[in-house]
Amino acid sequence: MQRQARAVRIGFRSALVLVLVSAVGVAAFGWPLLAAPESGLAHAQDAPWLFAALLPLLLAVVVATLSDNGVDSKAIAMIGVLAAAGAALRPLGAGTAGIEPMFFLMVLSGRVLGPGFGFVLGALSMFASALLTGGVGPWMPFQMLSMGWVCMGAGLLPGRDTLRGRGELLLVAAYGAIASVLYGTVMNLQGWTYLGGLSTGVSFVPGDPVADNLGRFLVYCLATSLGWDLPRAALTVVLALALGPSVLRALRRATRRAAFDTPVRFADPGPALPAASGAGEGTTAPRGDGPPAPGDKGAAGSLTGPDGNPTTP
Repeated sequence: MQRQARAVRIGFRSALVLVLVSAVGVAAFGWPLLAAPESGLAHAQDAPWLFAALLPLLLAVVVATLSDNGVDSKAIAMIGVLAAAGAALRPLGAGTAGIEPMFFLMVLSGRVLGPGFGFVLGALSMFASALLTGGVGPWMPFQMLSMGWVCMGAGLLPGRDTLRGRGELLLVAAYGAIASVLYGTVMNLQGWTYLGGLSTGVSFVPGDPVADNLGRFLVYCLATSLGWDLPRAALTVVLALALGPSVLRALRRATRRAAFDTPVRFADPGPALPAASGAGEGTTAPRGDGPPAPGDKGAAGSLTGPDGNPTTP
C-alpha cells in the first residue's frame, strides 16, 4: 500500500502553536464553569474579548502551518478549493434541523490529507461560510476552532495508509457521527453560558458546583440541541457511506497528481560554450584542441582537408 502524502505537514513550530490555540480554546469553552459567583463573569461579557484573542491565534496557526516545512502553491490551492466547497455546502441546509452537508466533506478531506491540512481546512471553511452567510459574531472563533478539531481528528484516525474499502467507510462514518454530536455539544457549552442568571432549570449559574452546572447543561442539551445534533450525525453517515468511495478516490487521485512529497530539485545546466571567433551568427566553436577531422564542416559550413584548409566539395 502506497503511503498517503501529507499536503500540510505539522512541524515543531506549527505543532507548538496548534497546542497553544487548542489550550486557549479549551479554557475559553470551559472556564465559565469555574467562575466565582461574585466575579460576574459569563460569556455574554467576555465573548468579544475572546473573539479578539482567538481569531488572531487561529490565523497565526494557519500562517505557521502553511509556512512551516515550505508548503507549496499546490497545497494552498487545494485548501482554497475545499474551503470554498465546504463554505458553499453549509448554507444548503439553512440550519434546518441541523442539516449541514459540509461535515462529511470536512471529515473525508481530513482523513485523506492529514491532521495539519484538516485543522487549517476546518478553520478556514467556517471563516469563509460565516462571511458568506453573514454569520460573523463572537461565536465564529469557537466554530472555527471546533471545526478545526473535527477535521484534525479525522486526519488522526488509524490506518490512514493501509485501511481501505468497507472498513474505512465504516470508520469514517462512525467518526463523522460522533464528531457531529460532539461539535454541537461543544458549541452548546459556548452558547449555554448566555443563560447565566436566568431562573430556569437549565440555565448556567456562575459559582455553582461543577457537578450541578454539568447536570443542568446535560438537560439543556437534551431539551434544545439533540434534535439538531442527531440529524446532522445521520446525514453525515448517509453521505459518507453513499459518496465516500467516490470522494475518497478523487481526493487521493488529486493528492497523487499534486505530488506533495516530491522534493523540487534544480539541475545545474553546466558552463556555456564560448562562441567561435569569426563564425556566423548562432554557431559555436568545435570542442577539442586539435584540428578538425577530415570531412568535418568548419565554422562557415565548408569541408576542410587534412591540413585544416577549406576545400571545395
